[in-house]
Amino acid sequence: MTSNTTPDHDPAELGELERSILLIVWRLGTVTAERVREQLGRPLKDSTIRTVLRRLEEKGYLTHSVESRTFFYRPVESRQRVAGRAVKRIVDWFCEGSVEALLVGMVDSKVLGRAELQRLAERIAAAKIANPKPAAGARKEARS
Repeated sequence: MTSNTTPDHDPAELGELERSILLIVWRLGTVTAERVREQLGRPLKDSTIRTVLRRLEEKGYLTHSVESRTFFYRPVESRQRVAGRAVKRIVDWFCEGSVEALLVGMVDSKVLGRAELQRLAERIAAAKIANPKPAAGARKEARS
């Protein structure tokens, strides 16, 4: 098995074809280049698919194993973890590190509604019960 992970890669820098292929791999779990080509639904050469899969592996999104000379690719991280990294970049760039500012902006722009906010509040409460340690930001504030 091979993995050249680069967890610092910015998901926002992925191209359209890379994102499409990554979505297929997340949906199917383990895939071959041929399976990806079939799922894409657009005519691309096998070599193009293999190149994109290799680049996604170099960027740290995929890993592969080889069975009978066939490469099988699978995700290194879940879709949610990659999305979390992307959101962290947005928070850092546009909200000066404030998740609260991001959430307020999402409420103001009607991205989040009352039902989603309620579900988030419930998940936060459950997480506090399951893991009572303060968050990294809270620890910093407590030291100030």
